[in-house]
Amino acid sequence: MSALARLAASNGLLRTLRCCRVGQLRAISTSDNKRDTTGASQPACEPAPKTTETNWISYGFSTKDKEEDRTYLHATFFFGITITFVFGGFVLAYRPDELGRNWAQREAFLELRRRERLGLPLVDQNYIPADKINLPSDEELGDTEIII
Repeated sequence: MSALARLAASNGLLRTLRCCRVGQLRAISTSDNKRDTTGASQPACEPAPKTTETNWISYGFSTKDKEEDRTYLHATFFFGITITFVFGGFVLAYRPDELGRNWAQREAFLELRRRERLGLPLVDQNYIPADKINLPSDEELGDTEIII
């Protein structure tokens, strides 16, 4: 085994093993003894040339360069998520009350305090005077079902 390691180091077999796939290197027997075998001194394959990745699918930021495409993808998503959630949440939390919900609630509490102080019922039964309400007559209603 040590003889094989010395032979591999002297003939550059280690470089050959690194550049070739495992199944492409053939063992050649040069002796009658079955245990004594050596590898071929010439590589059975050429080193694989460095090529660009052919199965690369672009994310749409760059169709020419994979690194540029990935960089723009990560930057876009990082800043997009940051702006959307962080700054968007800040804007939603501190925006003014456009619909006046807070104002209506404050006015309702003030009106309840005023009515309690004056001894009036909290909600008046005749909030709208009955003479101002125009209800349809029985003839106008006809067979319309009335659900109360």
